[in-house]
Amino acid sequence: MTQYPERCNWCGTDPLYVHYHDTVWGRPEYDDLALFEKLCLDGQQAGLSWITILRKQQNYRDAYAGFDPEKIARFTEQDQTRLLQDPGIVRNKLKVQSVIHNARGYLALQERGTPLSTFLWQFMDHQPRQNHWRTMAEVPVVTPESEAMAKALKKAGFTFVGPTIVYAFMQATGMVNDHLVNCPAYQACLKLSQ
Repeated sequence: MTQYPERCNWCGTDPLYVHYHDTVWGRPEYDDLALFEKLCLDGQQAGLSWITILRKQQNYRDAYAGFDPEKIARFTEQDQTRLLQDPGIVRNKLKVQSVIHNARGYLALQERGTPLSTFLWQFMDHQPRQNHWRTMAEVPVVTPESEAMAKALKKAGFTFVGPTIVYAFMQATGMVNDHLVNCPAYQACLKLSQ
């Protein structure tokens, strides 16, 4: 019989990554601002490993006004120049502009009376999906739901929200429980979604 690791092996042994795996990844998140921050950070990950962004998370919070969409939406060219000189974040012009675009998209949804949480969770019928993977090879990188969410986010003015980035976001925010079934975090996430 095949033996599976106790913890999903993607987090390795880095203490920060292990803590993220054990206490954040896969837990259902419904708070609008927490979802906004995570969506922006997942976009920053494009082309990089998640641990790179995770190590810079506090720097991002400092650089982007605590991920307050109202403040970010007012960022000027001078703010963008400042961000592009900040060694604590990924200094990529398109990624810097993405957070600003996403803040404006967030506010546009609010103006229409649609909280970000409601907008995003509708693609999961407002219920986390409990997957039953035994190996990482079974876990998809894109699903019909992530494709639909990515398309809707782009239409709403968000950027760096392709279907692969969106699926990683869905995993991280507990819209899907993609912990392996033998991982202790699997049961913890399952209980949180009931």
